[in-house]
Amino acid sequence: MGSKKRGSESVEVEEGQLEAPANEVVSSGKSKKKMKREKGKEEDSVRDEDAGPSVAPNSIKPMERRKKRKALDKERRHSTLESEKSKPKKMDVESKHNKIEASGVASTIGSSSSGILPEFHIGVFKDLASSDASVREAAAEALVMELQDVQKAYDRLENKDSVEGGLKLEAEKEDGLNECAPSLRYAIRRLIRGVSSSRECARQGFALGLTLLVGTIPSIKVDSLLKLIVDLLEITSSMKGQEARDCLLGRLFAYGALARSGRLAMEWNCNEDTPYIKEFTSLMISLAAKKRYLQEPAVSIILDLIEKLPAKALLNNVLEAPGLAEWFAGATEVGNPDALLLALRLREKTSVDSSVFNKLLPNPFCPNKLFAADHLSSLASSLKESTFCQPRVHSVWPILVNILLPDVLLQADDVASVSSSLKKHKKNRKSSSSEEENAKNLQCFIEVIVEGSLLLSSHDRKHVAFDVLLLLLPRLPASFVPIVLSYKLVQCLMDILSTKNSWLYKVAQHFLKELSDWAKHDDVKKVTVVVALQKHSNGKFDSITQTKIVKDLMADFKTESGCMLFIQNLQDMFVDESHAVEEPSDQSQTTDDNSEIGSNEDKEFVGTMGNSDVLKTWIVESLPSLLKYLKLDLEAKFRIQKEILKFLAIQGVFTASLGTEVTSFELQEKFRWPKAATSSALCRMCIEQLQQLLASAQKGEGSRALPNGLEPNDLGSYFMRFLSTLRNIPSISLFRPLEDEEENVFKKLQALETSLSREERNSGLSSDVNRLHALRYLLIQLLLQMLLRPREFLEAASELIICCRKAYPCPDLLESSGEDDNDDTAPAVMDVMVDTLLSLLPQSSAPMRTAIEQVFKYFCNDITDDGLLQMLRVIKRSLKPARHQVAESDNDDEDDDDDEDFLDIEEDEVIDKAETGQTGESEDQTDDSEAVGGFKKVDEEVPEASDDSDEGMDDDAMFRMDTYLAQIFKERKNQAGSETAQYQLVLFKLRKPQVLLVYSNLARALVCPHTAESSEQLGQRIWGILQKKIFKAKDYPKGEDVQLPTLESLLQKNLKLASRPIKKKKLAGKKQSASWNRQKMIASLAQNSTFWILKIIDARNFPESELQRVLDIFRGVLGEYFDSKKFQMKPEFLKEIFRRRPWVGRHLFGFLLENCSSTKFEFRRVEALDLVTEILKSVGPADGSGRDALKEILKSHLSKLCHLIEVLVTNKAEKQSRRAEVRKFCGKIFQTVSTVKLAKAFLKSLDQNVHVLCESQLGDQFLNLKKLP
Repeated sequence: MGSKKRGSESVEVEEGQLEAPANEVVSSGKSKKKMKREKGKEEDSVRDEDAGPSVAPNSIKPMERRKKRKALDKERRHSTLESEKSKPKKMDVESKHNKIEASGVASTIGSSSSGILPEFHIGVFKDLASSDASVREAAAEALVMELQDVQKAYDRLENKDSVEGGLKLEAEKEDGLNECAPSLRYAIRRLIRGVSSSRECARQGFALGLTLLVGTIPSIKVDSLLKLIVDLLEITSSMKGQEARDCLLGRLFAYGALARSGRLAMEWNCNEDTPYIKEFTSLMISLAAKKRYLQEPAVSIILDLIEKLPAKALLNNVLEAPGLAEWFAGATEVGNPDALLLALRLREKTSVDSSVFNKLLPNPFCPNKLFAADHLSSLASSLKESTFCQPRVHSVWPILVNILLPDVLLQADDVASVSSSLKKHKKNRKSSSSEEENAKNLQCFIEVIVEGSLLLSSHDRKHVAFDVLLLLLPRLPASFVPIVLSYKLVQCLMDILSTKNSWLYKVAQHFLKELSDWAKHDDVKKVTVVVALQKHSNGKFDSITQTKIVKDLMADFKTESGCMLFIQNLQDMFVDESHAVEEPSDQSQTTDDNSEIGSNEDKEFVGTMGNSDVLKTWIVESLPSLLKYLKLDLEAKFRIQKEILKFLAIQGVFTASLGTEVTSFELQEKFRWPKAATSSALCRMCIEQLQQLLASAQKGEGSRALPNGLEPNDLGSYFMRFLSTLRNIPSISLFRPLEDEEENVFKKLQALETSLSREERNSGLSSDVNRLHALRYLLIQLLLQMLLRPREFLEAASELIICCRKAYPCPDLLESSGEDDNDDTAPAVMDVMVDTLLSLLPQSSAPMRTAIEQVFKYFCNDITDDGLLQMLRVIKRSLKPARHQVAESDNDDEDDDDDEDFLDIEEDEVIDKAETGQTGESEDQTDDSEAVGGFKKVDEEVPEASDDSDEGMDDDAMFRMDTYLAQIFKERKNQAGSETAQYQLVLFKLRKPQVLLVYSNLARALVCPHTAESSEQLGQRIWGILQKKIFKAKDYPKGEDVQLPTLESLLQKNLKLASRPIKKKKLAGKKQSASWNRQKMIASLAQNSTFWILKIIDARNFPESELQRVLDIFRGVLGEYFDSKKFQMKPEFLKEIFRRRPWVGRHLFGFLLENCSSTKFEFRRVEALDLVTEILKSVGPADGSGRDALKEILKSHLSKLCHLIEVLVTNKAEKQSRRAEVRKFCGKIFQTVSTVKLAKAFLKSLDQNVHVLCESQLGDQFLNLKKLP
């Protein structure tokens, strides 16, 4: 405050007072004598200057007063220097005494020469500028309490002239504060000057003091205070920018203190005709018009005053204030959001229409007129200017939102809308008139302000648009979501989020997050948000914006009502093509310069399919995905499946020949189609999704009977009845006409499925139920496949019909097609079925392959020898070498040789066992569907068999399978690589004692390079079998037949394979990628095999003496790890071994410490620190049950651990990251040894020089360890 000179005569005194001690007390009489004795001429000059304004306050201009003050200062300094030269021998004691007296004057002010008034300590002014709010508040309270006492004593005096005749302390006689004590007058003037200071928090503190002082002491006159504010904070033309800004802000804080003190309201309560409110309002309007940054806080001060005044005072004083009407009149032209805010608040408080509001508010006022398009257009310029206060949201927006959506609609309304929307053949519930008006107002607001003004303007105004929409969300009913999430807004979001370096990227992300949080707990809101986003983005919102908001909201549907509502909305969007009308998007206005909607692939896709089909494609794909995360009871889930099935069947399988609506009286439903004919590609997609839905239902269905027993919970049966019903309606036909032969087969499949369904229901709980069920679903999939691919499946369908008729003869089946059923030379039914199913596999879809696998699963025990050999011949491939082979290095050839020998097992013993049938009894059986797995896609999972449906094979069947397996082994050397195909075929028949044998052969086939040359798909298939049926199987070899030497050999070979580096061969295009993926798959095989073998070893509970060979294998691996740079085994793999098998880490702990200390490679040493930490962690928690075991292992290896610490601190790592790892490791070790009470022993084992190094490199970590008791 003292750093800048004001147009007042007291700046110098003020600076001295701020620096004076607060606890020194000197009487005012002594101060008076000193000033008379030492100042002399100065005092007379000051009196003359003080007297000037009292006689003619406006006769001397501020510039003249400043010049006069400078001249007096110069003269005073000159006289002081002369006096010091003339009296050089003046005693220091007197000088010190004078200084103390001078500081006492500044420190404490007495109000009279005799000390009849209490003293006022001015040290509180220093605390008013403190950055601590509590200090400022305490100082303000102390200031007010002291001045209250001074003023009370002053009021009790009879002769006030004696006090006023003394030291005036800058208080002029004609400043209007004649009834105030001199100390109070001084404090007021100083507080007013203090609010203009930019030092720390002076403005806040001095304004607080002024607020309390004016509100507490009534002797302070309002008119005098207003005059003082203008005079003391006067702005002249000679002031620089910063100085003028400080004065303006000082006025603002001073006026704010007056408004918040409540004095103006008290004045009006005493006198309703008081002129002060008008004057104050006019001053504030004038101040707001001076600078743009003063506008909002000035209006905020007026609003504070408005809250304290009644409506009558507002009408007669505030609204009639000079300059207010003119300020309102020019608001719409210049764009003044604060004027609009003030007008809205005044109208809200008074509830009276006034002409003062001019164009800002409609007259008469009502929300409908306020949010009319014409009126909003006039307010648009004002609202666009509200961006200056970012990142805050201007106060005018919450008021507009409150008027726009006055009340939050009850949740019951949304629930009612849900229930009404789910009713069929009824009109939607009519909204009340107030809801319609609110919707109309919101529509105008969004179109004119948000879309027409903010979104088409700058980035800042787009930011404001998103902030305003976030204000709307808490009050927004679900039915209004389509209005807010309009086409232009969604397009703007996509434009911003499609480019990550967009300036508004984080703003749009925050908006979507808030939108998702608002909608995710309400099904109605979720539906409206998803529909709006996808409708305006043609179903590609997530892909364009690279977000998952639509996917996450769809995954949040947990209730049946929510799913039904979503399905109905998607159906309506599919049929209603109003969304297909394209609206132009002006990217130059809604996007960044470099942003572009979507990728080129997306645009090409849209161009080939059309916007309408792109959205419909998303609808078709989204409906079945609802069931993915849905967890409901079987009955509720079945109802949802039926709704999805009906939609897919109507839009994919059928079409209406007359009109777009058809009513089925039998089903009591109305079915709708789009006005434009659905494309054949979309129909095919619906059928494919229908196939997938039926396949998923077949996999996931539990009991196929509902609790009430009235209707079977069978989606396939429901579909066939639905199909038959719709085919009987004349105005409905299939999406493509069938030929006569296709029509005949189609009807036979329908009739056969009906008969098998009846037979299934009559079978009860017999073993044929699963067979009949699998056959029925195969027939349904075949029927749909016929619609997709004309004439391709006629022969297979005819043969399958014959097989079903022979396997399950029924009197109501169709007549024979002319073949002689009793012909003895005819092949067996199972052979024909196997041949038919094998012929279907290569050309079938994934759902149909699933149905075929289920048939194989339940009919596998009836497969004959001819059928089995036929299966083997189909999947056997001729693996000839490639015509052009890539030349590789000798090392690669050696690696290939190693691959061929990997996991090699003596085959003579295997063949002997197969031929003699020396196999144990089957305990469990894996999925039979693996037999036909060779035709599956690489990325498709192998379906798991239900535990309750697996049936074991008898001894004869098992013996036959072992014989075939032996034949396969014998042919291995003649046909390199061909055995891999047979292994994946016979795996599902192998029993547990043979698991190791099967594993070794499959692993060897996978690693063999001939497998990669022949078929990548075959390798993927083998890898899938190993993972699913061996590594992740619940059961694994546990019997005594499992020999430890065999496990040791497998373990050693797998560890060797895991340590082999992945080589980047120079191949062309896809071959290089395939080679890279295969090497990573082999590395994963070695790691998973190691975990699996260790699990088997653990299960046998071998004594420690027998496990020495296993530990030696690991020691050899660790030794090579520390000795060779080329050793590629990942430390994470070793850590996982120690985590899963803690006994391995405990036995290798000492060996690991030794090698970690002695290795010559720094990076190996630092890497191995994690292994040491992992072993200690696997032993057990230091503060739990494993504390004793941890203490024992540390105690036994304490010297090795200390040596490792010594090596780490002696050989300081070069890289900073490695040094950080060392510090982290040492900190963990120190914490562990302190926890297990080994700190003293640990420190004793360390040499003294190691102590010094630890203190210098590890700092507090080591010092804290040494401080432990």
